Order: sequence, then C-alpha cells, then structure tokens
Amino acid sequence: MTTAMPHTAWLKKTGAKVQTADGISVAVYELSIDHTDGPALTMWAKHFRQHYCLDDQIDRLRKGTSKSRSQYLTDLVFPHKTEDFGPATRSGDFAEILIADLLESQLGFWAPRTRYGDKLVRNESPKGTDVLGFKFGGVGPSKPSRKDILISFESKAQLSGKKANTRLQDAVNDSAKDVYRISESLNAMKRRLIARTDDEGADRVERFQDGLEVPYVRMSGAAAIFCSSVYDPGQIPKTDCAEHENVDNLMLVVLHSEALMGFVHALYERAANEA
Repeated sequence: MTTAMPHTAWLKKTGAKVQTADGISVAVYELSIDHTDGPALTMWAKHFRQHYCLDDQIDRLRKGTSKSRSQYLTDLVFPHKTEDFGPATRSGDFAEILIADLLESQLGFWAPRTRYGDKLVRNESPKGTDVLGFKFGGVGPSKPSRKDILISFESKAQLSGKKANTRLQDAVNDSAKDVYRISESLNAMKRRLIARTDDEGADRVERFQDGLEVPYVRMSGAAAIFCSSVYDPGQIPKTDCAEHENVDNLMLVVLHSEALMGFVHALYERAANEA
C-alpha cells in the first residue's frame, strides 16, 4: 500500500449537497495547497516524479544523453510545458494521479501506480482506463471475498481557459466504456508489476482478472477536476447518468483548486529540479 502523502491532507470534502439530473450524489472536494510548506511540496514532487521514473533508475536511464537529472526528466520524460499536446497531457496526467491519491488517502482503496513509467510518447496520455483501485473485504487475494471491490475511474480536467460545462458529463460518458477496457488495463497493470518484481501486487491485481468463482463488486467512477476560476457549480446538476451501464455502482467526484494549471507546471518543475 502507498503511504499517505502530506499533500493529501489538503484535499477537503466540502459540505456542498450536489446531485445529478437523475439524483446521483456528487462528492465535491477542494484542494487547498499550502505553498509555504516546502517539505510537503518536496514529498509531493518526489511522489509525482516516481510515477514517470523511479529515482533509483534515473542515472542509468540518462546515461548516454549528456543530460543532468533535471534535463533528462524535462526533455525526455515529462510532458512538455508548452509544445504540442504537452500542456493538455500534463493536466490530464495530474488529474489522474490526484484521483488515485484521493482513492487511497480518503476512500481506502489501493491504486497501483504503473500507468506512466513506460510512455512511448511523452506528450500523449496512456491508453486504457485512467485509474484502477482495489479494496479487499477479506484477508486478501489468497482468500477472495464477495466484498472485494474493483473501481475503474475516468477523469477529465479543465485547469485553465473558459468556464467548463461538460467535464463531469464527459467523464461519465467515458466511464461507461470502461467495461470493455478493464480486462486489458488489468493485464497491463499486472505485467508492469511483474516487471518490477512486485509479485504481491501482481497477486492482488490477479484476483480481479476473472472473478467467476468468487465474484467481486465492480464500481465505476467519474471525476472532473477544475481550476476554481473555471469551475461552474451550477452546471454539475445538469449531468445525466441514466445511460451509464453501471449506474447503480457509480461514484461521482468534482475537485477544484485555485490557480491549478500554474501549480501543475510548478510541480513538474520541482519534480525535475529536486531529482
């Protein structure tokens, strides 16, 4: 399990009572970043960096490039700050990682971080389900329980620009497609865990690959992450989930924070410079 990071304490569930057009509750979170807490920001940057490249591998990977650690990460690993689809990929990756942090720190799921380390094109988002989380209702994969839970989350980000109207609806629509992607995403996750020699993690994922003998609960999730300047709370209740294939087990999340795109760029910069 991932140890809780200090920055997850800055994720606060608000008291907002929000429902979709068809009556599904939406959990609203605010991320209040303490920009004066250097140690917490450093830990967050390290946690964030290692989604892309483990610290103990950077020197081997940059060998032959004549680049420093910071240059290697900035030029060859992290999505570009301004060029091509780099900014959109940065916001998308950040949103997915933050939802995984939320699942682990607030909701008790295990969310393996295997999605970004083998990107072939740094300015593109990886294929497959955005976030997978797992919860065991019994002792673990050795004794599967019908209370075990798999959740597949789709996230959409709007961290700058004009006020966004459909991001949660977009996430709901994409979440409905996860039923066709989960098996491939689980297989990719297990392969990466095995490559890391994390057999315990692979066993945990393996429990959810079939589930016919001991069924588990399959949940779906949809999240919209906004910069507070473009967040329009009046649009969220217009979201319609009626056509979602797993509507009875659907979790909806909205998360917003001030000046978020600027912070995302700063986090990538810190992650590179402190490597």
